[in-house]
Amino acid sequence: MNNIKIFACNTAEGFAQEICDNLGLPLGKKQSFKFKNDNNFVQFEESVREKDIYIIQTTEPPVNERVMELLITIEAAKRASAGRITVVLPYFIYSRSDKKDQPRVPVTAKLIAKLIETAGADRVITCDLHNSAIQAYFEINCDRLTANYLLVDYFKNKNLKDIVVVATDAGSSKKAYKYSNFLNCPMVLIDKRRADNNDNAVATNIIGDIEGKTALIFDDEISTGGTLVEAINICKKNGAKAVYAGATHGILVGDAIKKLKEAPVEEVVVTNTVPVEDEKRIDKIKVVSIAPLFAEAIKRINEGKPLGDLFMYEK
Repeated sequence: MNNIKIFACNTAEGFAQEICDNLGLPLGKKQSFKFKNDNNFVQFEESVREKDIYIIQTTEPPVNERVMELLITIEAAKRASAGRITVVLPYFIYSRSDKKDQPRVPVTAKLIAKLIETAGADRVITCDLHNSAIQAYFEINCDRLTANYLLVDYFKNKNLKDIVVVATDAGSSKKAYKYSNFLNCPMVLIDKRRADNNDNAVATNIIGDIEGKTALIFDDEISTGGTLVEAINICKKNGAKAVYAGATHGILVGDAIKKLKEAPVEEVVVTNTVPVEDEKRIDKIKVVSIAPLFAEAIKRINEGKPLGDLFMYEK
């Protein structure tokens, strides 16, 4: 690797340090704080002139604070004559506001993309977008990694028997079909209806044979847990002997932990794209690290090598 520096925004130090440990690099030095008037201040404490720099940010609440800190950090790097600025967003901010699906609403994911570009970023690395079309919101390069192989390997290593992959709704059937191919097992579909904006989902029926099977439910994220718990319950109602779940992003807001604790699920596996606080790490929650994948992506980008091999299960 050549001429590379990696920096963390305030809540991303743990993830960034893990990336640096994988690459054998020190974490870059910067300071970031707020003045008494609530304005943010960022300063790099080492030279970034003509360097290939990577700025890592998480979406730990308050999210809007994370956005502003990121934009100011990009601006500071630009003003300090960085050679190339790559923003690393393991979970893309406002990714669920990805389309105009109601009257008089914004497409906030596109706004975030434009803000990152305007601040001065040259590239973005993210993971398992809520909608892959978000990549097209950028005029700069946007590399989308995936946690598919991490989750598949985790469940393969458990040596579960009689497994079936469950699609939680029609929209997730394509993704579920991929997982069923990866695991060489059948797939079933849950008929689920969402009537409004309150994050409540109702599972009404199941299509396929799940009686006596071990059900695996995959999703891109777990937010309030409503969709997942409905799916878990209907799987058990229809005769599944055990239910496991896996998701890239463990948002786990509201009473998600309470719901999962009470749900008849054996284990819920998420990655650390979003920090999972200690109080959320109940026995059923398993967190696997995706930092090595991001480290490898950074290494390949710095060396001008393709990222295709990182999508081993997509081939």
